[in-house]
Amino acid sequence: MNPGTRVDTVPRTVFAGLLDDAAVFPPANAALPEAVDAHRRHRAASYGDLVGPLVVPAAALPVLPSGAVGASFPVVVTLPGGPEQLPGVLETATRLPVAIAALEIAVPDDMPVASLLAAVEQHVRDEALDVYIEVPRDDRRAPLLCELAGRYRAKFRTGGVRAELYPGEDELAAAIRAAVAAWVPFKATAGLHHAVRNTDASTGFEQHGFLNVLLATAIAIDGASLHAIRAALAERDATVLAARVRELGEGVAAARTRFTSFGTCSIADPVRELTTLGLLTTPTGGLG
Repeated sequence: MNPGTRVDTVPRTVFAGLLDDAAVFPPANAALPEAVDAHRRHRAASYGDLVGPLVVPAAALPVLPSGAVGASFPVVVTLPGGPEQLPGVLETATRLPVAIAALEIAVPDDMPVASLLAAVEQHVRDEALDVYIEVPRDDRRAPLLCELAGRYRAKFRTGGVRAELYPGEDELAAAIRAAVAAWVPFKATAGLHHAVRNTDASTGFEQHGFLNVLLATAIAIDGASLHAIRAALAERDATVLAARVRELGEGVAAARTRFTSFGTCSIADPVRELTTLGLLTTPTGGLG
């Protein structure tokens, strides 16, 4: 080891596949060809092990550039229209050599839990395909999470282009604790632009930090109270948060079995922030 070289303070495998590449979604809104090219560069870079699949909406699946097909280029397909989009997505996938790593299915406002699950079961027969159901922010959340256990995964929306799309600490803490209690793995989408809880300077939106979510998940697994989980989500001191993540030990790996990934418009920013916080040692010269 060269003098002055620092070893990762958290096992690097803890962050493997944490960053789903959501470059085509707001606020980045990257054009699909550019997003595909950038995704290939990310996966080939020194930090490529941290990068999950490219996330694309169902409408983009038929027009994926030729460079985005093949087993070496997994994609996650979002179905914002709900399960009614499943037949078209699955049929398209049979015609293109696309490696679909997962589906993310929204729940229409008027659709009961039983109807949703019946529709998914009718069309998705591949048990190896990860299916994430976007959990509604209403009274369907608790019964849906119970029904997902042992069958599908959950997707929590943690932000968006309007302030009301960001759940508060109380709401997200309750969602995380419920998912952990039901043994339902989950991912987060939108709004996790930084490692640590913050107020966005340009919009004024209160944004959750992805490390806060990781810590909250770990302590929820250990049986923490709702108050403690909320406090973990509310922590804004980066030094304190990084220290608590280091102190988790094996608990941080356990947390990743539940908090599987999050969608990010920028792959470079999370890698930089993890490096700055001393949780990861990664050459950053190739970051865009």
